[in-house]
Amino acid sequence: LEAYYPGQEGGNAIAKILFGEINPSGKLTVTFPRRLEDTPAFINYPGDRKVYYGEGIFVGYRYYDKKLVEPLFPFGYGLSYTTFRYDNLRLSAPRIAPDEELTATVDVTNTGERAGQEVVQLYVRDEQASVARPPQELKGFAKVALEPGQRQTVTFTLGMRDLAYYDDGQAAWAAEAGKFEVLVGASSRDIRARAAFVLSADWAQPV
Repeated sequence: LEAYYPGQEGGNAIAKILFGEINPSGKLTVTFPRRLEDTPAFINYPGDRKVYYGEGIFVGYRYYDKKLVEPLFPFGYGLSYTTFRYDNLRLSAPRIAPDEELTATVDVTNTGERAGQEVVQLYVRDEQASVARPPQELKGFAKVALEPGQRQTVTFTLGMRDLAYYDDGQAAWAAEAGKFEVLVGASSRDIRARAAFVLSADWAQPV
């Protein structure tokens, strides 16, 4: 049980979790590596009199996904005394223009015998990028509380900034036309559903 800084009521809170009075529902906001050598900054840190951020944009789960390194505990991971099923991921359109938004919805069901809360995570993958991009990037999350057998539809809205990367040549946020994939899951390594769409034209927003 990872409690971080629970405060003066931490003992009571931890006891309630351990004795099953409360169903835990936290998710990791970091990736736990199996070895120090697996971390993104291992080769570059501490550097020679100056710090070199050689990992670039590939920090945290982005690095582990790109390098196909298996972490001890992945980003977004968390245990529960119940189980959840993800069904029927659907997108509002198979193709969008740069001035449009995309809506993604997914049904989440508590399939266990205990009430619990689940953090539904949505990632986006640019399948045709001309620049180096992570295999997936977190673009939204929602926490839902469900009784045993209860189902709830979770909705996410994606705009152009959710598809974009920062182009320092243009000094602008840019999204390239092409195919994108929406991935929904319980952690960065527990993807439960996927769906694809196409951005019909390039988009840019100067900074």
